[in-house]
Amino acid sequence: MIEFLKHATGLCGEPHPSLLTMLYGTPVLGYVIYRIKKVEHHRTKNNWCIYPMYDFTHCISDAIENITHSLCTLEFEDHRDLYEWVIEKINHENQPQQIEFARLALEHNLMSKRKLNELVEKNYVESWDDPRMPTLSGMKRRGYTPNAIKDFCNRIGITKKNSAIEMGVLENTIREELNLTAKRVMGVLDPIKVTILNYPKDETEIIKAAYNPNDINSGERNISISRNIFIDKNDFMEFPGKKYFRLAPGKEVRLRHAFNITCEKVIKDNYGEILELECSYDPISRDMSKGNKVKGMIHWVDANNCIDAQINVYDRLFLNSDPTSIEDFNKNSLTVKKSSKLEKNINLNSNDERYQFERVGYFIRDSKTSNENICYNKIVSLKDSWKKINKKEFK
Repeated sequence: MIEFLKHATGLCGEPHPSLLTMLYGTPVLGYVIYRIKKVEHHRTKNNWCIYPMYDFTHCISDAIENITHSLCTLEFEDHRDLYEWVIEKINHENQPQQIEFARLALEHNLMSKRKLNELVEKNYVESWDDPRMPTLSGMKRRGYTPNAIKDFCNRIGITKKNSAIEMGVLENTIREELNLTAKRVMGVLDPIKVTILNYPKDETEIIKAAYNPNDINSGERNISISRNIFIDKNDFMEFPGKKYFRLAPGKEVRLRHAFNITCEKVIKDNYGEILELECSYDPISRDMSKGNKVKGMIHWVDANNCIDAQINVYDRLFLNSDPTSIEDFNKNSLTVKKSSKLEKNINLNSNDERYQFERVGYFIRDSKTSNENICYNKIVSLKDSWKKINKKEFK
């Protein structure tokens, strides 16, 4: 058997003990270095039947390709003896060194290619570049920047201890970057129509606002406002509690960058669904130092000057922080808002521009969208909402 291994491998000297599967009738834990399979290959047909295993080939490839350090995950630590033995026996001028470290694991994700492929094949996700997938193509489509990913890698470092990194660590890297670089616009994901009764019917007002208050060179944008606007459903409550500071019947709030409005009437359909709010505004409150002081401020868009869009809102891919199979898939990991309204200052000619929708989060235009079907993907929220969820569950 020893002579056969010498001949088959072309190596001189005694083989490493771990290569032997049996020595004088005594079982020895060993490695398989190649296999013989006499089956037609889809490329080489029947010209070859010997197939070297990864453990035998990658160390030789490293030497030939002048690799100095072969970085492997921890499961290859037990294979290092074979790696070093083969390198020694081939006597190549380059002597690469194998170093092991813990593989990256993200909470609420599966990093196994086999299991990710199962998600794609069983249509749990759209494709490998689905913005929920922990792949580079998925993260790119989601809106993560190369700098954010590099910053994330620098923060978590390299270790030999297996552990899972919180998704919040990754999200904070892109959140911090976009807070400094992203232009601000307003977007209403779930719109309710608002009519400002005492605002002139045929008048449109232009309001100036900064593109990014953290960047003095970002310039200003012109926002239009008229008698009809849209606000978000989340910013209105018909029967509010004591600590509710947004819009409600008889309650006054401030429209961001504009003035104060008060809800006068709620219009519903025959099923009790809210169709429209009728409000009044306080002209004096254009100057924030004048008019009533209100605690609530909400975002809005001009109903007569806005962009219709679909918004994809993403959540954790798996419900469990340490999923073991795709059965733990989060069915609510994608929420589609088909009737959203966006401020006209968005540049529809760019698929790379990232925006902060004020009070909502950071967004990027989906790379597979068109001007006939405008779609934006949510990159990350303004704050880590999962911290609050975890605290509530813990209590």
